[in-house]
Amino acid sequence: MTQGPAALERPAAHPVPALAQAQTDFDAIAEAYDESLPAHVVEHYLTKRLAFIRRHTDPGPALDLGCGTGLLAERVAGAGYAVTGLDPSRGMLRLLRQRDPGVGAVAGGGAALPFADDTFALTYCVAVLHHVATPEGVRRTLTEMARVTRPGGYVLVWDHNPRNPYWPLLMRRVPQDTGAERLVPEQEILDSLRAGGARPILSAQLGLVPDFTPRPLLGAAAALERLVERTPGLRRLCAHNVVLAIKDRPGRLT
Repeated sequence: MTQGPAALERPAAHPVPALAQAQTDFDAIAEAYDESLPAHVVEHYLTKRLAFIRRHTDPGPALDLGCGTGLLAERVAGAGYAVTGLDPSRGMLRLLRQRDPGVGAVAGGGAALPFADDTFALTYCVAVLHHVATPEGVRRTLTEMARVTRPGGYVLVWDHNPRNPYWPLLMRRVPQDTGAERLVPEQEILDSLRAGGARPILSAQLGLVPDFTPRPLLGAAAALERLVERTPGLRRLCAHNVVLAIKDRPGRLT
């Protein structure tokens, strides 16, 4: 039987910090958030991320940290994972509940996750860390993600790659970015996961299809994307840093 979010939560002695402080008002933009990028480009990345999750992990209890309106959480749940979505924005969570009432929706932040240790088989975040922004916040969020992941389970981080030169242009145009964000380097992600007890097993740069790609050219853009992802050197400029880590079981020799 799938556990509801209330069964997974750990009692909090104080209010849970938000993922990002004094930045984007996600409640105010919740209704417009899913329209900030063209639907066919969004679909491309949803398909890509779900395929990655299914290829590298097995269905089980999963936490979508910073789930937003639940576009990806809905897909992951449809693939057989028991997904709980967590977000500091109640406006975003309201849209998640409308989209898929079967996905748990918990209000909270990444710096102090309201879940017990070793709860999830998969803990992931997509396009979240650049909103967390501060090095201290990033480290706390990633160590918390590792804490709530079961031994033998996976932590997945999919975030903006600072090496990609297009991000500053795009981030000036979308409502969810205010200028308070920081693009987090790959090494910082790796170091923070290790500090939390999660051992990186894959680190790659993926994605290249830009928001301005016309629908008729999406197939060609996706083919170019796959070529760049396979090309040493050039692939370092892809849009996203993607890091998959495993939480080692107690007693494992490293």
